[in-house]
Amino acid sequence: FDRDGNLWLVDIPFGRVFRISPGGEWELAAQYDGWPNGLKIHRDGRIHIADYKRGLIVLDPASGRVETLLETAYSEGFKGLNDLHFASNGDLYFTDQGQSGIADPTGRVWRLRANGALDRLCANVPSPNGITLSTTEKHCYVGVTRSQQIWRLPLMADGSVSKTGVAIQLSGGVAGPDGIEMDADNGLVVCQLGVGVWRFDANMLPTHLVHSEDPRHHHLSNIAFGGPDRKVLYITEALTGDVLRAEMPVAGKKLFAHQ
Repeated sequence: FDRDGNLWLVDIPFGRVFRISPGGEWELAAQYDGWPNGLKIHRDGRIHIADYKRGLIVLDPASGRVETLLETAYSEGFKGLNDLHFASNGDLYFTDQGQSGIADPTGRVWRLRANGALDRLCANVPSPNGITLSTTEKHCYVGVTRSQQIWRLPLMADGSVSKTGVAIQLSGGVAGPDGIEMDADNGLVVCQLGVGVWRFDANMLPTHLVHSEDPRHHHLSNIAFGGPDRKVLYITEALTGDVLRAEMPVAGKKLFAHQ
């Protein structure tokens, strides 16, 4: 959501970015030669996009113009970017999924610091997907689709990662976790394809499951907190192209000034 309450979302196969007004009116904000997978909004209002085909892309919401921010890492191409998350200091965390999986656990997690430095936080992930930070920003959480897990990456004071582990082990559905978000109580909200949207508490124990009674809504793929109190969860459904809403017990994590 931007400062005016518009919901922004991507349409991967057609390279489109849409803006939905608070009144529910859809508008095509941009269309370009790429595969936009996820987006977040910078403090200056620019839309940052994790593009599977082109790397990190920046979209000017006023003109619809797109520019490449980062196309390679250490002079090599990305595997295929998926999702991203801004820290309060402007650092950008993003996942590099490509076609990695259990038989090819080579997905990567990156951090592009506000000063332009690029850090590789993990290089052995079997399909890294959604990504977010804890309310204290001392942990980075990553949805690892093909191993049905949520990984926790402890972030040290010097920026390094120590003792990465599994925070949540899922099962069932048609695939593992997709989009994830943190709420104000340090609970984790997780889209699991074919199941629904889980809410886990700070101890990573399940408290709620959101699902649709419509059998067509089988692939709840990504989420964003909105509404005046940030307790409404907006959910994208990948098969139908619908956007769904659900009231949550806890509001979304506080937005920082950059967002």
